[in-house]
Amino acid sequence: MAEESLSGLTLFNRGKVRDIYDLGDKLLLVASDRISAFDVILPTLIPDKGKILTALSVYWFAVIKDIIPHHLISTKVDDFPAPCRAHRADLEGRSMLVKKSTPAPVECIVRGYLAGSGWKDYQKTGAVCGIPLPKGLLEASRLDQPIFTPSTKAPVGHHDVNITFDQMAEKVGRRRAEKMRDATIAIYRRARAMGEKKGIIIADTKLEFGMEGDDIMLIDEVLTPDSSRFWPADTYKVGTSPESFDKQFVRDYLLNLPWDMKSPPPALPTEIVRKTREKYSEALRRLAGS
Repeated sequence: MAEESLSGLTLFNRGKVRDIYDLGDKLLLVASDRISAFDVILPTLIPDKGKILTALSVYWFAVIKDIIPHHLISTKVDDFPAPCRAHRADLEGRSMLVKKSTPAPVECIVRGYLAGSGWKDYQKTGAVCGIPLPKGLLEASRLDQPIFTPSTKAPVGHHDVNITFDQMAEKVGRRRAEKMRDATIAIYRRARAMGEKKGIIIADTKLEFGMEGDDIMLIDEVLTPDSSRFWPADTYKVGTSPESFDKQFVRDYLLNLPWDMKSPPPALPTEIVRKTREKYSEALRRLAGS
């Protein structure tokens, strides 16, 4: 599924990967096969990617439901409002009927390993997003105490900006900020422990929350290859950049091209598409057994 609107339904918002339709008091989230890198949507689709993201999110929503309420109502097209059922072929396996809420204007990021921008930050400052870490850590070092590093939620085509917890509290209120932070860390801790038993290291992840008064609920996707770093435990080694089951594979390919990350992005070759799909599928198989 690419960038197309479903007739008879009101398109509420189109993100990098998901299309959101307004169903009155509920929303319909449809995960496309689009893929983005460096905040740019690439022109090439990854077959079945949307179905894999949806299946993983559904799995994790069930796993963490006792930690925080979530927005998922159903993934069965027969449970959707009548206008949706005319699009069964497009929606089956890649859509979620969800509760409506006001999305928090922040992204909740938790890091349990030193990787990516966090590793670069640590090399320069000895800290990650202003949070001091012990000296002498190497790339991919495990952080026994995961750190919470929120960011702004930028529109498509713009970069998110790291913010402090106090800045986050100014945006959403301190009580909600504390709930989001605590839930994010609790979800990550549980997922990291479960992943380790299944041969996958979950290095970090990004979560989003919806607000209803002082209450919050988990929304969007949860612990997918688009929102997390997944590393195979059997090849993990401190001091290196581990291979991954996420879109870091695509990022690495693009970094080796003469692309300025601003002009229209290049198409992905068939081999990169195939390997990316395999990596996403393997993450789903290992974590959810699907």
